[in-house]
Amino acid sequence: MRIGTLKESYIADAALFDSRTQKVWLAVAAALLVLFPFMVGDYWLYLACLVSINVASATGLNILTGYTGLVSLGQAAFMGLGAYTVAILQIRVGSPFLLNILAGGLVAMVGGIVVGIPSLRVKGLYLAIVTIAASFITHFMFANASFAGGTGGLTVPPASLFGIVLDTSFRLYWVILPVTVLMLLGSSNLFRTRVGRAFIAIRDRDISAEVLGIPLLNYKLLSFGLSSFYAGIAGGLWAYFFRVVTPESFPLSMSIFFLAAIIVGGMGNILGGIFGAVFMTMVPELLKLSVSLLPRGAELTVFLSPVRTMLFGVLIIGFLVFEPHGLAEVWRRIRRFFHLWPFRN
Repeated sequence: MRIGTLKESYIADAALFDSRTQKVWLAVAAALLVLFPFMVGDYWLYLACLVSINVASATGLNILTGYTGLVSLGQAAFMGLGAYTVAILQIRVGSPFLLNILAGGLVAMVGGIVVGIPSLRVKGLYLAIVTIAASFITHFMFANASFAGGTGGLTVPPASLFGIVLDTSFRLYWVILPVTVLMLLGSSNLFRTRVGRAFIAIRDRDISAEVLGIPLLNYKLLSFGLSSFYAGIAGGLWAYFFRVVTPESFPLSMSIFFLAAIIVGGMGNILGGIFGAVFMTMVPELLKLSVSLLPRGAELTVFLSPVRTMLFGVLIIGFLVFEPHGLAEVWRRIRRFFHLWPFRN
């Protein structure tokens, strides 16, 4: 047990950051994130923005699957709803950047609530199939609706904020990262409230939760809505980042990617969602870098896509078998080691 962490009130005990050490490390991390864009090139800025978007979406899926216990393979579909909403508003209305992002989140939230209606009657594999059906429905809608640009999709003009055109990774970094940080803080605070505790109760034993007076349908729909809202925000940021939105931008494999991220990182843990999204985003890049260093690397790049899919499957199986609590548990072990180091027995 750590010394110097005595709490004298419930408010202090429930604080989000409960020690001076945590606050110091957070200040260091914030300083590094501020300095990061000035120390790296465009490629690493691109990866940083992509990782931030993936962290935001994985956090939303973690709320639904990790904390509420509702399996979903429709996260990419909800990201698509957010991305198309942002693209249509930007092209045809020209509304402000932040308003478009918020609208994308709200539209995705409505879609998530509709998909979540069957969650009172079905769960587990059957609920996963329902969310897969939602993915196919949204893909059909994006590909055939005239307002969505058909199979050719939509080209999104660059956003502007306070008169600054967000047309580079450097400029987008200062928008995408703060939005992701705010979403992480919101999700962390959520599970210090009655709503968050109700989600956990439903995950652990939904029948017992109902006996305790928790209305299952209301909270399950709320969980779907919050998860989809996060996905919609992430999808809106994705649209501004890549500037092209097509029906093929959000395939079922992307939903599998996010499910793999929270499994690898650790379900039911905010830090696990961060670790998982970072890890799963960087693995393909490291794989690409490794292949490029081989003697015939240029010829082998055509095999990267199927190899990446197989690698995701191997990682999911490996973590489920050998480390079911994910990278977050590995991090907890490291922290416990250094709490008493060098005075361990």
